[in-house]
Amino acid sequence: MFDLSGQVALVTGASRGIGEAAARSLSKYGAKVMLVARSADDIERIAVEINANGGEAAAIACDVSLYEDVEKAVQHTLATFGAVDILVNNAGVIEPISRIETSDPAAWDKVIDINVKGVYHGIRAAVPHMLEKGAGTIVNISSGAATGALEGWSHYCASKAAALSLTRGADKELGDKGLRIVGLSPGTVATQMQVDIKASGINPVSQLDPSAHIPPEWVGEAICWLSTDAGDEYRGTDCSLRDEGVRKAIGLI
Repeated sequence: MFDLSGQVALVTGASRGIGEAAARSLSKYGAKVMLVARSADDIERIAVEINANGGEAAAIACDVSLYEDVEKAVQHTLATFGAVDILVNNAGVIEPISRIETSDPAAWDKVIDINVKGVYHGIRAAVPHMLEKGAGTIVNISSGAATGALEGWSHYCASKAAALSLTRGADKELGDKGLRIVGLSPGTVATQMQVDIKASGINPVSQLDPSAHIPPEWVGEAICWLSTDAGDEYRGTDCSLRDEGVRKAIGLI
């Protein structure tokens, strides 16, 4: 459905959930994929499986909260595949869920380090190469939490609002230079994050039945779709996968 042949994608948080699904979908449509996550064993296993199915994938351990790690991952991708055409800033955490008055400041800070600094680090490391080529797509995984506050999620809501601002700011600076910077708000997805949310018992999202969540594979398909010309409509903003029109355009319904 989407032709990404000749493209090279770097996916953060690729060890499970949305990141794993994105890596598999990108490969399915012809992209070479670099899987990035802290869990080296998981991303190496997924890369082996992608290669066994006829794709081209590699993996490198990386903590996105550390710029030097992200820069190393980008350079490794360039050395391995010769380019970085698509960057998927997916790495993100929501634990520990807590009301502000009982939150752990160090743990709150760590969420910001991953969810906000991780997005900035990815953009900062990949953009110089994309500017040299005059082309590139960056997909920042966002959330409805970017614009709607929820009890117990002060860290997550603040971080996703910041990520949306990074999408907007990067588009302002880079959109006229051939780069496509978009956000993707997938809604609730059947991943470990939803298991953690359910266990917290805080706010209405924790009360949702598991059947309400979409499969991560839908998000992987949406990322591929946004990496084509279809993504131009969403430059500098979040595309919502809750939108039935978007789902239809991607081929999910």
